[in-house]
Amino acid sequence: MSALLALPGRPAPAQAPVGTWLKIPAVEPAEIAAFAGFDFVVVDLEHAPLSVETAARMVTVAALAGVAPLVRVPDHGAATVQRVLDAGAHGVLVPHVDTVDEAAAVAGAARFPPRGRRGAGGTSRAGLWGMRPTAEYVAFGDEQALVVPQLESERAVAAAADILAVDGVDAVFVGAADLGLSAGLAPGDPALAQMVDHVLAAAARAGKPCGLAVGADARAGAAAAARGAGFVMLANDSTLLAHAAREIVREYRGAPSR
Repeated sequence: MSALLALPGRPAPAQAPVGTWLKIPAVEPAEIAAFAGFDFVVVDLEHAPLSVETAARMVTVAALAGVAPLVRVPDHGAATVQRVLDAGAHGVLVPHVDTVDEAAAVAGAARFPPRGRRGAGGTSRAGLWGMRPTAEYVAFGDEQALVVPQLESERAVAAAADILAVDGVDAVFVGAADLGLSAGLAPGDPALAQMVDHVLAAAARAGKPCGLAVGADARAGAAAAARGAGFVMLANDSTLLAHAAREIVREYRGAPSR
């Protein structure tokens, strides 16, 4: 995972790669995330009001700024997976994958025949607008475009080992917030932590990474990596802006007058 999230000319991170969600419909946060030192970004088409066109621009800017761009698609639709990969995304996170059949379907949407059913779009950005040799374009799609199912239900947790064994699945991501909602568990419930640990253990046995999101807490991110997370999501662009804005206003209100 570390090597696949490193762009050409940039070494793979020594520790678990760290990324952030991009939700603001603009290209500047992608560039800022790169300059801040994130290893990758995830353009969020599931929980943000972004169009595929805007996502494509964000992917382009992120890659040119030196940070690996992934996209979280809004559903299991093969058309969206294909479009964002042809736009240059280095992979997709796919929400609410609960079964082996669903995992195989989304993996197939990202792979070319005979492994999958993705159509050739070599005149897209992924094909350097027709200048990348077809074999190279296909090889990147088959070997380096990451497919990351999100496990967000008790059913998905129970099937974690089988989902990880699916050809074309490169990693999994535990959506702990949705998992807790699905199971009726509060964020700090030990039963929720046990389910996360179950997936982490399954991923370790499969030799594939499991990612975790920890909010805007760097220490929690480091703890997640120490716990076995193969990659970590910290905060998102809009929340980072919101927290910084609130903090500076609070400091202003509490500052002594001169």
